[in-house]
Amino acid sequence: MKMSIGRLGRQLLGLAVAGVASVAAGSAFAEMGQPAPWEHTLQEAATPVMENIIWFHNFLLVLITVITLFVLALLVIVVVKFNARANPVPSKTTHNTLIEVAWTLIPVLILVGIAVPSFRLLFLELDVPKPDLTVKVTGKQWYWSYAYPDNGKFEFDSLLDKDKQPRLLGVDNEMVVPVNKVVRIQTTGAT
Repeated sequence: MKMSIGRLGRQLLGLAVAGVASVAAGSAFAEMGQPAPWEHTLQEAATPVMENIIWFHNFLLVLITVITLFVLALLVIVVVKFNARANPVPSKTTHNTLIEVAWTLIPVLILVGIAVPSFRLLFLELDVPKPDLTVKVTGKQWYWSYAYPDNGKFEFDSLLDKDKQPRLLGVDNEMVVPVNKVVRIQTTGAT
C-alpha cells in the first residue's frame, strides 16, 4: 500500500494532537498545587507576574512545537522527494534569492517575537513589592533549614517524612507563612 506525503502528514499531525490532548486531560484533574502524573503545565498562578510567566511558557511551547513539526515535515519531504530512486538526476541550482531571504528573515522575526514579551516580563519582575515577612531557606544535603530573620533567631529544620503525603515531598516541620501577605524568600545552599 503506497501512502502519499499528504496522508502521512495528516496522520502524524493527528497523532501529535492526540498526544497533547491526552497529556492535557491528565493534568486537568490534578489536585491544585500538587504534582500529578504526566503533568506538563506549571502550578496555578497566585500573582499577575506568574500569570505572565505561564503565558510566556505556553507561548514558547506552542512556538517550539510548530517549528519542530515544520522542520520534521521538511525533512520527510526531502527524504521522500529527493532520494536517488525518485530523483536520479540531481538539480544543479546553486542560488535562490527568495529562499535565502526567507531563511534569514523568518528566524529574525521569530526571535523578535520572543524578545518583545520576554523583555516585558523581565520589566514586570523588576517591580518587587515591599515584603511583610522574610524567610531564609537553606538547602542542605538531605533537608531544608528555615529561618525567620525579621522575628528574632527563630530557626528550624525540615526533614523528609516517609509517612506523609505527597510522597517524597511530605516533611516533619512544614514552613508556615501568613496568608495574603508578601513573603520574600532568600534561598541559599550550605557548603
